[in-house]
Amino acid sequence: MQLDLTESRSRFDALVWPHATTVVRAARMLIRDPAAADDVAQETLVKAFRGLDTFKDGTDIKAWLMTILRHARIDYFRSRASHASDVSLENLPYEPADLSPPAGNGDAIWDDPQGLLQQFADRHVIEALERLPEDIRWTLLLVDVEGMDHADAAKVMDVPVGTVKSRAHRGRAMLRAELLPMAKALRLTKE
Repeated sequence: MQLDLTESRSRFDALVWPHATTVVRAARMLIRDPAAADDVAQETLVKAFRGLDTFKDGTDIKAWLMTILRHARIDYFRSRASHASDVSLENLPYEPADLSPPAGNGDAIWDDPQGLLQQFADRHVIEALERLPEDIRWTLLLVDVEGMDHADAAKVMDVPVGTVKSRAHRGRAMLRAELLPMAKALRLTKE
């Protein structure tokens, strides 16, 4: 059933518009060029408006929007043939899972990772996230920032749930490795 323009606008304002900042934030986290990120976010919202009649009431609007964002981002990079700058997880010079803090190191800060993260300015965490490979960034954005469960994030990224769990684990270790030098400089850890 096709909605008329007024009904579509009302439904868009009620369902989609409250999540517009989430779409923009996610696009900016995934695409390093702010202007390009804003273009992809706008394209996502336009596609959401045009496809609003395909959204099933009672399902997760945020997951639906993140899926549209994922596809808009892919379309953007395909049109620009910019995949050369992507980093494959298989080509990393180290295994991030090996970066866990040593057991029994006597440094209680590792017992409260959430508290440690709150010691950093948002800018520091965002910069550290931006240095991570895109698949890892996307996973951490959905799971840790947006609070999606692993199954929903897997649907958005079109990967198995196990891949999301693995990427989240690896990503947290990589983020810890990115933030560790700063934690040492701020004397948040004894290491």
